[in-house]
Amino acid sequence: QVQLVESGGGLVQAGGSLSLSCAASGRAVSTYSMGWFRQAPGNEREFVARITWNSGRTDYADSVKGRFSISRDNAKNTVSLQMNSLKPEDTAVYYCAAGPTATMTGRWLYWGQGTQVTVSS
Repeated sequence: QVQLVESGGGLVQAGGSLSLSCAASGRAVSTYSMGWFRQAPGNEREFVARITWNSGRTDYADSVKGRFSISRDNAKNTVSLQMNSLKPEDTAVYYCAAGPTATMTGRWLYWGQGTQVTVSS
């Protein structure tokens, strides 16, 4: 069983930065792909970013490319999302996810409870 706990959400003005962190626990989690998703009110949950187990590959949604950066520390079992140049449309609940064979489009097995990010204009 894998548990994921997000932290770092909050309120920030447009153009500002925020960093999210996800602490993972459980067997073999350091060998899993890790990712971030978000869900705004009235919208479906959408993919934001993914990083493979060895940080060899990262993928981003087009809407966040060049502004967000995902990284991980396998020694600490954490994954982070650095968010810069935030826009009001980035406002959402952000979720951490993990899966041994996860891709941008699926096979995410474990989810955190989410952390709220609010960007004011």
